[in-house]
Amino acid sequence: MSMLPETPRVLALANQKGGVGKTTTAINLGTALAAIGEKVLVIDLDPQGNASTGLGIEHRDRGLSTYEILSGDCSLAEAVRETDVQRLWVAPSTMDLLGLELEIASTGDRAFRLRNAIQALTQSRLFEEIGFTYVLVDCPPSLNLLTINALSASHSILVPLQCEFFALEGLSQLLSTVEQVKNALNSELSIHGIVLTMYDSRNNLSSQVVADVRETMGNAVYETIIPRNVRISEAPSYGKPALLYDLKCAGSQAYLRLASEIIQRERQLRKVAA
Repeated sequence: MSMLPETPRVLALANQKGGVGKTTTAINLGTALAAIGEKVLVIDLDPQGNASTGLGIEHRDRGLSTYEILSGDCSLAEAVRETDVQRLWVAPSTMDLLGLELEIASTGDRAFRLRNAIQALTQSRLFEEIGFTYVLVDCPPSLNLLTINALSASHSILVPLQCEFFALEGLSQLLSTVEQVKNALNSELSIHGIVLTMYDSRNNLSSQVVADVRETMGNAVYETIIPRNVRISEAPSYGKPALLYDLKCAGSQAYLRLASEIIQRERQLRKVAA
């Protein structure tokens, strides 16, 4: 009997504010982790499906999606799709997810649908063949049942924060939701880190926001800052991560540094856990 690979680390990318670079981070962090040898699955839980589009999965080609997974009509292993990036897979989403909350609201396992799906994946033949090491869950920009599912299924949460005036507004609400989920649904859940996105070095406000967030959140903030970068913005329209579209641009290089930093944090977390 062959030994199953270790369980993957599951990270939720969440922020109830839209436009903070959450999906961009899911796509490019996933690609960067894959580029340095990890085997990564991106689970798209946002009904807008931008992570799926940004990884080159056309709407018409989605077939089985995270809606079918969470409604119980298919397994996660059945919905997983290869991308053009070596060692990176995606479970795509569709607009059907919008109706899911009403459909499963009265069921007892409504907060654990994703956790159960990931557990089933780790027992599957697909997992035996691939051995995913990271699962990144791209959450919708709201604290709804989809996000609760992601937090219930994850080891840690990664919070993208835009370098703008109201960056810290709403963060306390997100952190309080994380605390509630930790107490009621998932005692393992921790804050992996906060990544500052859309940094503009020409803008004094950006520097002030970085200083404020670091002062408030301390070591929770990653060293790596993601710059505002035209190439990162252009890449999704070509159905490619920025690292495939332009590896040398400042944004791609920043995501590679972030991937290295995340793996370093993971090593530290494992040492503490051991």
